[in-house]
Amino acid sequence: MNIKTTNQAPLSNLPKVAEEGVVVAVLLAFLATAGLFYVNLGGAFLSAFVDGLGISRETAGYITSANKYGAAFGALLATFIVKYIPWRQSAYIILLSLISVDLLSFSLTDPETLIAVRFLHGSIGGFLVGLGFSIIARTESPDKVFGMLVAIQYTFGSIGIFTVPKLVGTFGPGAAFGALIVFSTVTLLMVPFIPDYTKREKQLQDQNSNSVSAASKIILVPTALGLMALFFFQSSNMGVADYAIELGKDRGYSIDYLSNLLTVANIIAVSGALLVYVIGTKYGRVIPILLGSTVAALFTFLFHWSELPAAYFLANAVTGITWAFTVPYLLGLCATFDDRGQVVIFAGFISKMGLASGPLVAAIVVGTGNFTMIINLATMGLVACAIVAFYPAKRSEIKELDI
Repeated sequence: MNIKTTNQAPLSNLPKVAEEGVVVAVLLAFLATAGLFYVNLGGAFLSAFVDGLGISRETAGYITSANKYGAAFGALLATFIVKYIPWRQSAYIILLSLISVDLLSFSLTDPETLIAVRFLHGSIGGFLVGLGFSIIARTESPDKVFGMLVAIQYTFGSIGIFTVPKLVGTFGPGAAFGALIVFSTVTLLMVPFIPDYTKREKQLQDQNSNSVSAASKIILVPTALGLMALFFFQSSNMGVADYAIELGKDRGYSIDYLSNLLTVANIIAVSGALLVYVIGTKYGRVIPILLGSTVAALFTFLFHWSELPAAYFLANAVTGITWAFTVPYLLGLCATFDDRGQVVIFAGFISKMGLASGPLVAAIVVGTGNFTMIINLATMGLVACAIVAFYPAKRSEIKELDI
C-alpha cells in the first residue's frame, strides 16, 4: 500500500517533527482520533440525545449507531482510496468537512434527520481514521503509536464526559457537537507539522518490489482471525459503554454523579494505553491480548451489580483500562501479517463495524431497561475475542522471531 506524500499546499513548507518519538505519536493520535472522537465521549453522547431531545433510549441508540456505521463505511472506502490521494491536503478537506457537518447538526432535532446526517458525519470521519491509520502503519512501532492514540482518546474523552452532560441541560445536544468541533479544529492546526514519511515509504516499496508477490505478504488465516477478534472486542465493549450512563440512571444515580464518576474512571483508563506505549511488544501479544480480554469479560460481568457504587465504578474503570490496553495490541496484530499496511486500514473498518454493531444490538434488546441482556452478550463477546485471538497472536510472535 503506497500512500501519496506529495504536498503542494502552502503550509507544506512548515518544519516537521521527527518521524519517531512521543511528539509525532501525539500528532498522529489526534489525526486518527478526530474522525471518531464522539465514540470517546461514551454514553455522554447517547445521553445527550435522550436528555436534550427527549427521545427514547432506543432511538438515541440508533442515532449513535448510525454515526458509527457511517464511520465503518468511510473506513472501508479509505481501504481502497487512501493510497491514491495526497494525504495532507485530504486531511485538511476532511477536517473542515467534519466541522461543517457538526455545525449543521446543531440545528437538527428530528431523530430521522439526525440519523442520516450523523451517518454522513461518520463516513467522513471514518475515512479520516483510515487515512491516519495508513500513516501510523509507516512508523517503526505501530503498537506504540496505537497506544498513544488510545491514551489521547481516553484523556480527551474524560474531559468530554465531565463537561458534556453538564452542558446539555443548558445548550441541548449541541454541547456534544461543540466538543467535536473543538477537537477537529485543534487537529487541523496540527496537520502541517506531521512528517511526510517519504523515506519510510520508499523502504517499504523496495521491500515489496523484491518480493515474489505482494499479495503473498498477507497471511490470510491469522489475519482473518485477528480481524474477527478485533470485532468481538470492540462490539462487546461499545455495547456496554454507550449505555453506561443510562444504566447508572436506571440504578438511581444522578447525572452529575455519573459524569464525575465516569470521568475519573476514564482518566484511570489512560494508564492502560500508556502501559502499551512503555512496554510495546516486549512480552509479545498473546499474554497482553488474553489478559486484557479475560479481565475485561470479568469486570463487564460486574456491571450486574451496578446498584453498588463501588461495583459500578470498578466495572467502568477496569474495563476502561483493559480496553485502552488491548486495542493497540489487536490493531498491531492485524498489521503484523501485512507488510504493505493495507490490512491495518481494513482493520479500521472492522473496528468501526464492531463499535457500531455493539450499540445497535444493545438498542434492539434494551427496551425499557433490559441491561442484563446487554451485559451478558458483551461478556460472551469478550470471551470469544480471547479464544479467537490466541492463534494469530501466537503466530505473530513466531513471525517476528523469524525476521
